[in-house]
Amino acid sequence: NMSTSDPSSSSSSSSAASSAKKRKKLFTRELRQMMFGFGDVPNPLSESVDLMEDLVVDYIHDTLASALQVASKRGRLQTEDLVFLVRKDPKKYTRVIELLRMNEELKKARKAFDLDAAPGAPPGGAEEKE
Repeated sequence: NMSTSDPSSSSSSSSAASSAKKRKKLFTRELRQMMFGFGDVPNPLSESVDLMEDLVVDYIHDTLASALQVASKRGRLQTEDLVFLVRKDPKKYTRVIELLRMNEELKKARKAFDLDAAPGAPPGGAEEKE
């Protein structure tokens, strides 16, 4: 039975809360859009978005920590380490493979676009007129 006056438990929870408040919000705009897309109101409460962001950041942190443990034998984190972690979850595995394939297709398309650009042309594909 834990006492509510236990100083160690209150200091650890308050430090976790303060570190969450100090954390830079990286996904706020995207999470608001996703929450709306999944049925929330067009402008969800900031507290709801902050909670979702904390959950997302914690999930990413935990997942990368696990991937680093897998990668520790090599000393370097690689994409395959994340694929290895989600291999038993068919939905996550399929989505990861789909995103990796799409990334490769985008790289090839960018490279082909860059090769097609005229030599000396400014970036973005606009050619200089003579």
